[in-house]
Amino acid sequence: MFTGIIQDVGSIESIQQESDQTHMVFNTALDMANWKLGDSVACNGCCLTITAFPDKDSFAATLSLETLSLTTFAQTAVQDAINLEPALCMGDALGGHMVTGHIDGIGEVQSVREIGEHREYAFVVPDALARYVVVKGSVCINGVSLTVNRVGRNDFTVNLIPHTLSRTNLGALQAGAKVNIETDMYGRYVERLMQFSTEKK
Repeated sequence: MFTGIIQDVGSIESIQQESDQTHMVFNTALDMANWKLGDSVACNGCCLTITAFPDKDSFAATLSLETLSLTTFAQTAVQDAINLEPALCMGDALGGHMVTGHIDGIGEVQSVREIGEHREYAFVVPDALARYVVVKGSVCINGVSLTVNRVGRNDFTVNLIPHTLSRTNLGALQAGAKVNIETDMYGRYVERLMQFSTEKK
């Protein structure tokens, strides 16, 4: 489990593609002294399992075909900036919202608008995800916990403060860029419960 509060912007050190999976090595400035094999790290919001420590400044993970099909990692390249957040420990502050690290799909930057020191981003998402995005609800974009300002049929806006722009890879996004989207999981639970409730009638 994660909070959507990014702790470091690392980078992809290497990519090794195979027919049924892809191995990636990520570079980070985070202190990994207490990290262990099997630990989880959110990489651009995607929960990945550490499979190796190539050196003191990097960790490796294996991405399945399912992960590649639902995330932007199928289009990433070496040296791309990656938002990183280690998994929560019991007692850690929950500064953002409850994030699972299970990416629902890919969104696209529709527009970027400067508002003083802040910046408003508009994103377009598939209809299958748009139903879970609500005004003043939470959404996770490339691993960053954000509050939804406005919603349309299949688009929504968020406002990024200077801290977020400078401490995550969202500040470099331009129109047309693809991002990982995780919607608020509670909406999916409600939908599933309502489905069973309707079937019983």
